Amino acid sequence: MRIVVNRIQDSPAFPGKVDVVVIGAGIVGTSTAYELTRKGLSVALIEKGIVAGEQSGRNWGWVRQQNRDLHELPLAMYSLRRWGELGEEIGADLGFRRTGCLYVTKDEAELAKWEAWSAKARAMGFTNESLTKAQALERMKGSTSAWIGGLWSPTDGRGEPGMAAPAIAQGAQALGASLHQNCAVRGLDIANGQVTGVWTERGLIRADAAVLAGGAWSSRFLRRHGIDLPVANIEGTALRTTPAPEVVEAGCVTGAGYALRRRLDGGYTISVPGHGVVNLAPQGIRYAAKFREMMKAKIAKKLKYRLNGQFFNGPDAWGTWDFDKTSPFERIRIMDPVPQQDLVDEAIRALVADFPVFKGIGVAGAWAGLIDTSPDLVPVIGNPAGLRGLTIATGFSGHGFALGPGAGRLASELATNDTPFVEIDAFRLGRFSDGSAIKRPEMM
Repeated sequence: MRIVVNRIQDSPAFPGKVDVVVIGAGIVGTSTAYELTRKGLSVALIEKGIVAGEQSGRNWGWVRQQNRDLHELPLAMYSLRRWGELGEEIGADLGFRRTGCLYVTKDEAELAKWEAWSAKARAMGFTNESLTKAQALERMKGSTSAWIGGLWSPTDGRGEPGMAAPAIAQGAQALGASLHQNCAVRGLDIANGQVTGVWTERGLIRADAAVLAGGAWSSRFLRRHGIDLPVANIEGTALRTTPAPEVVEAGCVTGAGYALRRRLDGGYTISVPGHGVVNLAPQGIRYAAKFREMMKAKIAKKLKYRLNGQFFNGPDAWGTWDFDKTSPFERIRIMDPVPQQDLVDEAIRALVADFPVFKGIGVAGAWAGLIDTSPDLVPVIGNPAGLRGLTIATGFSGHGFALGPGAGRLASELATNDTPFVEIDAFRLGRFSDGSAIKRPEMM
């Protein structure tokens, strides 16, 4: 495995019955389990690999509100607040630091788009600052680029992907949740349109409710039960550098062809924004029409397409399975794609070109991961029609790490029929099948 995550121990006893089973122990699944246990419910958190073994341990580590889709913004604002509370509440370091988020640009059209977004976001209670040319140049002191302006959000932050979800999982365990890793959930037990449990490779766990937070694997899991979830799993690449000087006050920066986050180990996590690979497979072919608007957006020009073994095996493949036999989720415990070396090289090149002080910086490691991406880049958080007792929390489109605490609260409310704390219409699965227009995604 190309990433390092804090390892935690399983609970000693495998449960036969609980109130809620949470499927998937990434940031959303662990946050959901934590919130459910805070309500006093019995919870089993089941993970086919290890906690944070896939995208929750492979993301950039940005915890931002700025430049979110406006439908996501209330969730992002609440999540940011919870990021600031959880460490003390759980008694563990999630790696979260409120160090601000900086966007700078040399493009007048991009700056105008950001300004238009900020005007709407400020009306919703979000606080950030528009930067003049002089202010952008001052904040990016040492940069060689001719910035014309930008946005600065002082309340945004950064976290450590290898620390956060494991800490939250331990917090859930401390409140009574049962955690079991290397244990795949093969499917749901259903009677008369109601979830009555989940089938795992270790047997059946009885429960009246389940939350699916399976990331890139969620769509394939749901198809086994006749539920369509249109997503594209985009393979992104990132890297971490050797220790290097801190040149910008902000913990997270989007600059000229790179995005960077300051790490607690003294290096940086760097990536080339928006670039990645789509592995051609049956799932992508089935849902291609849903992504027409996304393909017209700028993001589509940054993607590559390839045919490989994932056509037959992996989250985008087709085919069914019996619950008493090995499932696709056991065949691949942890998706660990090979990073794109050209993107690693480009990220370093762009950073050094903009900040000559980084000349000679080393690559301490690189990795890739699958980003479960919805057609409008807005997550799916809701209860599918026709099946009582199931809550879906997936399709976070690269935003799940930051939104995790808020998504966990929302999923816990939907799983227990409580009143949602935010408006959920924009998150419903039915928007992709009820004739609603799929909007073109603009904000990343």
